[in-house]
Amino acid sequence: MDEIVQEFLVESYENLDQLDSDLVALEQQPGSRELLASVFRTIHTIKGTSGFLAFSKLESVAHVGENLLARLRDGQLVMTPTTTDVLLRMVDTIRALLASIEASHSEGPVEVAEVVAAIRAVLDGEEPNLPPAVGAGVEIEEPAAPAAEAPAPVVEVAPEPEPAPAPVVEAPAPVVETPAPVAEAPAPVSAPAPAPAGAPAPSEKASAADATIRVDVELLESLVRQAGELVLARNQILQRAGTLRDEDLTRACHRLNLVASEMQETVMRTRMQAIDHLWSKLPRVVRDLGNMLGRKIKLEMEGGETELDRTLLEAVKDPLTHIVRNAVDHGIESPETRLAAGKGEVGTLKLRAAHEGGQVVVEIKDDGKGIDPAIIGAKAVEKGLVSAAKLESLTPNDILQFLFLPGFSTAAKVTNVSGRGVGMDVVKTNIERIGGSVDVESVTGQGTTWRLRIPLTLAIVPALTVECAGQRYAMPQVNLLELVSLDTEKMSKAIEDVGGAKVYRLRGALLPLIRLEEALELVRPTDVEMPTNLVIAVLECDGRRFGLLVDRVLDTEEIVVKPLSGALKAIGAYAGATILGDGRVSLILDVQSLARRTMRSDGIEHATDEAATEAAATGDGQRLLVVGLGDNRRVAIPLDVVTRLEEFKTESIERVGRREVVRYRGEILPLVRLSHHLGGGSRSAYSTQEVDAVPGVVYSARGRSVAIVVDEIIDIVSGQDAHSDIDDAGLVGSAVIRDRVTELLDVRSAILAADPNFFTEQAQNELAEASKRLGV
Repeated sequence: MDEIVQEFLVESYENLDQLDSDLVALEQQPGSRELLASVFRTIHTIKGTSGFLAFSKLESVAHVGENLLARLRDGQLVMTPTTTDVLLRMVDTIRALLASIEASHSEGPVEVAEVVAAIRAVLDGEEPNLPPAVGAGVEIEEPAAPAAEAPAPVVEVAPEPEPAPAPVVEAPAPVVETPAPVAEAPAPVSAPAPAPAGAPAPSEKASAADATIRVDVELLESLVRQAGELVLARNQILQRAGTLRDEDLTRACHRLNLVASEMQETVMRTRMQAIDHLWSKLPRVVRDLGNMLGRKIKLEMEGGETELDRTLLEAVKDPLTHIVRNAVDHGIESPETRLAAGKGEVGTLKLRAAHEGGQVVVEIKDDGKGIDPAIIGAKAVEKGLVSAAKLESLTPNDILQFLFLPGFSTAAKVTNVSGRGVGMDVVKTNIERIGGSVDVESVTGQGTTWRLRIPLTLAIVPALTVECAGQRYAMPQVNLLELVSLDTEKMSKAIEDVGGAKVYRLRGALLPLIRLEEALELVRPTDVEMPTNLVIAVLECDGRRFGLLVDRVLDTEEIVVKPLSGALKAIGAYAGATILGDGRVSLILDVQSLARRTMRSDGIEHATDEAATEAAATGDGQRLLVVGLGDNRRVAIPLDVVTRLEEFKTESIERVGRREVVRYRGEILPLVRLSHHLGGGSRSAYSTQEVDAVPGVVYSARGRSVAIVVDEIIDIVSGQDAHSDIDDAGLVGSAVIRDRVTELLDVRSAILAADPNFFTEQAQNELAEASKRLGV
């Protein structure tokens, strides 16, 4: 295609992306001279260039639109919702014309007469007959399953002024129905902002033209790949040089390391884009969908300057759009319903992005009706996903995880917005495919928060290389907290079994364990012996800690991620492959996938039925959790009623009326201190000292949970025969456990002794009211 036409298309698509956002903002600020001037200049530029290139349809649409904008700018007309609709239809028509020009070098069969007539009607003060939307935000489809990347767009690269050229990405979209976002230039060079009134049109800015060049994105991706190969070569040279005693070679290697690292960082910056360019389409999506459904919605966006790898940004686009659509459709209520619930008639949808712990966290939060766990649970039982008995032991947040299962939907009927049973499972698949995660928190009547965690980049990442059963693996360091060396002679005592899950007591806290050898079903060669010391890599995923047990740690190095074949991807345990410094190929572990496959969702959640069956088969007594209270007192709790072992942060504990409550995983739980309520017991040591957190357990029954605070988690043992010589409330007897008299707890009675109304509707209503007051 003619080079001038190609440049015109690229610039026009960039301007149209901003135009959608400006027009929606202009509807909220109809008197903004800056917005009006910016929109007018954009249309003026398109009109002038299209006339020069003899695109008559495009020129006619832009010309009549320019007339309308001129009257708005001069104050002769006032911006109204109808005016906004007409101008947005104009933008859709211009976008369709550009798509036709891109595809066929001509304006093709795109009709413009209806749009021109509608704009002229507004100019004449008449009611326009709006044509159907050509590319409105509500036409976006459900997120598609992972597929091959689309053809590469064109990338604009700007050199840094000092001290050396550094590429800056301004990536316009490939020509599709909705153009892709444009990357913002990293500091110190920033992307051009809309100019103030009276400034020249964008195409007339000589300084911007002099500072940028157009580079095909395939050429840029080739540069990134070559930088990756340079990193691999550097790793091999550094490892080889380390075995030689040559000072000149060592100095040269240090210089190579420095230059390669700087080049890698600079090249990777060319792939980074501000998430704001992805968000620029969402005001239009929210407005159009809100109008369709009769909702009034205020969209707030925070952290739009947060940068992300361009490839990952494209992968996040569909999942983010789908979640926003769901928030408008399912989350935010109609104005009448909101007023009846005591809310303002305008709902709020807030997007927030930030860098946290080497990842980008994106939150989508609404103040709508929330998601009712009772409805989700009932649907899960109906579909046979969980038994009614098991459902009672699940917390509300556990129940919400059913939303991510394939085909799960609670919509009463299928519409063009929702109810097809496709969506959240694909969202989760797409996010996890790029090494991220998605989670949801919701409070009925108050709103829902979706949280996406996305890696900064997938190209070059720091990693830990480990060995297991004679095989080498690379483990991304983004989730690594610490390493613990474990003597195999003490391993049998140090590692315990909790309801079928292996755990290790790390500084007094139980850490769920995954044996890499078992998780990958490795067969240890006869010539590879078990090491004398094992290593536990302590990892954190989705806010939960666990340990990965490996034979030994080899090294840390930056690795270049290479894609896997379909067969290896299907295993679900590997995120890619790489070449290590010694030239050997190593698979990269998908830590999150391993954790989900081999652990229960909460790490130390207990399979009560399986544990009871196993205990009966082996002749063992009841499994008990032994805890410590004040005055060196010990109490045993039946393990099959314990949902989780936890540490409750003291800052999360508050008093509401006569109850103590704790903020826990997005909900409010009543809190019971055993030392306060067991007959004859002293008060807890934590009552008289300042601590950051207190240990305890979460007990769940009939869909309700309570936090039970103790002084210490001591051990998990097999029970002994009890002596029923204790008649205090909450105790059923005593037993000698490891040479210590230990009292046996009746959890339900202990809870009722602390709060007689705990299992009543009154208590639940009070907790719901407390949640509302505390904003949880």
